Amino acid sequence: MDFFKSLSSLHLYILSVLCFVGANLMRSRSVEIYYILLVVGVLCFVFGLSKRIKKN
Repeated sequence: MDFFKSLSSLHLYILSVLCFVGANLMRSRSVEIYYILLVVGVLCFVFGLSKRIKKN
């Protein structure tokens, strides 16, 4: 969890976008990886949003 604390909110947003793109690419190949990437993308977005709110 220390890794996520050291990332800026912009990096977390970029990571969430990459997870969403990867999820869309993997949707037809593997449903499990699709859902895992979706959850990781949402968590990165929410964590980045909360980090940005705490900063301001």
